Amino acid sequence: MGCSGRLLGPAGGRRASLLLTMILFFTYFFSCLPGPCEPLPPALLLPPPAALPAGPGAAGGAGGGSRRFPQAIIVGVKKGGTRALLEFLRAHPGVRAVGAEPHFFDRCYEKGLRWYRSLMPRTLEGQITMEKTPSYFVTKEAPRRIYNMSRDTKLIVVVRNPVTRAISDYTQTLSKNPSIPSFQALAFKNLSTGLIDTSWSAVRIGIYAKHLDNWLQYFPLSKFLFVSGERLVSDPAGEMGRVQDFLGLQRVVTDKHFYFNETKGFPCLKKPEGGSKPRCLGKSKGRPHPKIDGQVVQRLREFYRPFNMKFYQMTGQDFGWD
Repeated sequence: MGCSGRLLGPAGGRRASLLLTMILFFTYFFSCLPGPCEPLPPALLLPPPAALPAGPGAAGGAGGGSRRFPQAIIVGVKKGGTRALLEFLRAHPGVRAVGAEPHFFDRCYEKGLRWYRSLMPRTLEGQITMEKTPSYFVTKEAPRRIYNMSRDTKLIVVVRNPVTRAISDYTQTLSKNPSIPSFQALAFKNLSTGLIDTSWSAVRIGIYAKHLDNWLQYFPLSKFLFVSGERLVSDPAGEMGRVQDFLGLQRVVTDKHFYFNETKGFPCLKKPEGGSKPRCLGKSKGRPHPKIDGQVVQRLREFYRPFNMKFYQMTGQDFGWD
């Protein structure tokens, strides 16, 4: 999702209402220049932003439910399995999530929190509002911005072997632009010395320990759940059990919800009762990777190893990438 968002309909009505209020206010102000006036009617005073509803139904009413800031956000990482996790979570009746990535805390922050809340689905009491934008994890300003919204936000990070993640990232870019240089050319500053180019985003994203350091300046480790992208494929029900526990949800999404799609190479959701068909991720997921020279892969493994070890220590989890 770009920054244009959903600003028509209820939000457009709010803009018209605000404009009318401003016109009335300035009319009142200039008419009072010659002498004192009565206090401005309370109906024309706008409440502070925190108290202003996000639109019709924001505090209940005919729309059903309220638009709330997300209590949990999937903040990373790109090509780690975030889309799969979000789709699995949306099978839970206690979760309502934005389908597209809002990119509020990295690209659209200047639009303000009311704009952000207007993107959220309405939820009933007891339901959790969620969104996912995996680029948040590598955005320096994102932790502070989310903390300023709510220091109680729960943060989910889906991580994957950084070498295979980088190759998957490159594969996605290659599918959109077949003329880009080879993986090898992009990964190394100097091939003869084996010096890795950490300015390339596909490499930089996988230095998880460095990015987590930035987040821990604002949020304690207890606010994080680190999900294994590999186990999300090999044992989706097991990982989903951990996620549901972390969110304080009943374990509704279990092994009976999944089947393994041999063609795609990852698990999909079974057809729900009364539904039309099974829910599987689109063709952009599960693309075959290009063949990468074994020496290139080995050099990347060596590069990431110390960062992986630090990440294991920081999270208290061994993801088995080495």
